[in-house]
Amino acid sequence: MRTTFKNSLMGIVAFAAMFCFAQGAQSQINAGRGLTHVLSGWNMDPGYLVLYGHTRFFGKVGNVNDPLNVNTAITYWDVQGNLVLAYTISEHFEASIHSIVYQDNHKGGKGYNMLDDLFLSLRVASFGKRGSGLKYGANFALRIPTAASHNIIFEPYAVGKASFGFKGLLSYSKDPLYPDDEMNLHLNLGYWYHNDVGEKLTDAPPDVDLVRVLSPSQSFQYGVGINLPTDKFDFGFELYGSAFIQKPPATAYSRENWLYFSPKVRYKAYRWLDLDMALDLRLAGSGDETDYTLPGVRPLPGMPNYPDWRVNLGARFTILPKSVYSMTERDILMKKAASRRELFEQIIREQRETEAAEEELDRIKEERRKAERELERLRRILEGEKKRKQQEKDPDQQQEPPQRP
Repeated sequence: MRTTFKNSLMGIVAFAAMFCFAQGAQSQINAGRGLTHVLSGWNMDPGYLVLYGHTRFFGKVGNVNDPLNVNTAITYWDVQGNLVLAYTISEHFEASIHSIVYQDNHKGGKGYNMLDDLFLSLRVASFGKRGSGLKYGANFALRIPTAASHNIIFEPYAVGKASFGFKGLLSYSKDPLYPDDEMNLHLNLGYWYHNDVGEKLTDAPPDVDLVRVLSPSQSFQYGVGINLPTDKFDFGFELYGSAFIQKPPATAYSRENWLYFSPKVRYKAYRWLDLDMALDLRLAGSGDETDYTLPGVRPLPGMPNYPDWRVNLGARFTILPKSVYSMTERDILMKKAASRRELFEQIIREQRETEAAEEELDRIKEERRKAERELERLRRILEGEKKRKQQEKDPDQQQEPPQRP
């Protein structure tokens, strides 16, 4: 149950060595545009390949009795290490692979999962009118259970079966071409299906723990964030959380709704390297709805189900395109100027096309009015000819006699 930062660092290094080619909705660690947990409605530029290394930790002192029944203090640590690889396939498609490299499980023995679960996700985004600061999209994710242990205290609920979900993404930036250069706002709303029917959540033998998941657990996920960029630093603030639509049974350690507020600072050390630090502060989820009297459920005395706080550290490496390593400030400014000129020219073309279309529509309307007037004249002529022909057929037809006064 006790772990050290050394174990977490060893896990990250070991995984990096073997994971040479590889975002999840539940873990929600973001490598692309957006904040740490709240995703952006913009994809990265096509061809970008980014590797994000991330770790977060929480610790709290608790009291336990040792084998001699002497009360002593102990620090419980919850450490998680992540690697996320994201690649933008095209303007609207961005794929990512996310592995929880290391996760404390607090279950005695080795006391940690290495590796933990794997996430595959596809972000379909960057939709919206060209030149508009408003963009939208969706993120689809699949969680593949590769961990040795699940149903872990301090962590969002998960079981040893594949689960999946999606999120709607909406973002606004004052700079539609380079949204990372100006203030941007993000909103995420999503759904997660845990696919856990029939699962036993504890490590107790099946004939001891008789509790099973009878209805599929489901949760609603949400997040909102703002990012305030400067030349060398980005300052971000995000609210993100999860609320159960259908809760798991009482043997689950994490069956409460939760909400975190997370201020973040990003140091843009180089064009290819960003360094992140954030602090998660829990605003909701302090209640404990786990039933520790049930077989197989082991309490951690004095510990919350979700961390009161968490420190997040991250490093974001841009691998592709290679030009990012050699591009100078002058090249970047020229590229931005060319992009803005292209956007301006396209807006002018679209405006001219719109004006031409409006002129054409007005001309069509005028031609239609002319045709209607001509049809009306033709109708009157035909009616006059019809009346004249009737009079020619019956020349003796008398007019009606005038009425007497």
